[in-house]
Amino acid sequence: MRFEPTELFASTAPYYAKYRAGYSPELFTHLATRLGLDGTQTALDLGTGTGAIAIPLTDHVSKVIAVDPDPGMLDEGRKLAVERDITNIDWRLGDSHHLDDLNLGPLQLVTLAQAFHWTERDNLLSALDQLVTPGGAVVVIGGPAPGAIEPPAWLDVVTEVRTRYLGPERRAGSGTYTHPKEGHQEVLARSPFSHIEVARWDRTITRDLDSVIGLQFSYSYSSPAQLGGHKDAFERDLRQALTDFNPAGTFDERVRTEAIIATRPQ
Repeated sequence: MRFEPTELFASTAPYYAKYRAGYSPELFTHLATRLGLDGTQTALDLGTGTGAIAIPLTDHVSKVIAVDPDPGMLDEGRKLAVERDITNIDWRLGDSHHLDDLNLGPLQLVTLAQAFHWTERDNLLSALDQLVTPGGAVVVIGGPAPGAIEPPAWLDVVTEVRTRYLGPERRAGSGTYTHPKEGHQEVLARSPFSHIEVARWDRTITRDLDSVIGLQFSYSYSSPAQLGGHKDAFERDLRQALTDFNPAGTFDERVRTEAIIATRPQ
């Protein structure tokens, strides 16, 4: 099912900016070393959200073109960039289905995070083949494959409350979300960018109660827009359930950053 990009993360932007864990800092130093980023390159961050990749990437390239279909996400990203005195990001409204409308020049790097799940992946990679210069790369960044890391026990508490309010299926816009049956590596392997390397970094994040609740509102499947008039009740019940689970109010999670670095075969 194809979703309208603007409906997927409606109402999540402030929570996304504040509560998402972001990516391991080692990711960006690794990309700089592996891809020879020396401050002269132009990168495209497609589906940038609030700039979790674009902002730290600015230390290593000349310019990042940060594209997202949600104006609210872009507004939050701009605020973060201003706070950090970052001036080499070109924030643009758009999506993977309309790359031609963005008037993109030659690119040395394209990064995609969770947005890659929502794209027509084969078509997108064919289009990027026309934009990425020789020696350039497409890098898909995300978390672990399902089952690769033991989820924290408190996540079962969140799932129980969310299911009570929204049902067992993860919602996406006006529909429901099903994880792609074919993994990103398989799709990349048949694309022009078929030389694949994978790098991973693990760390532990400790969140307080407010952060765990805010995190839920950053997801497309439990956003304020999905919850509608039940948002306050959901928050109240989730707060109580998590407090019952751990009165100390701290919640640890092992978080993995995984980068699939795809280049053209030599």
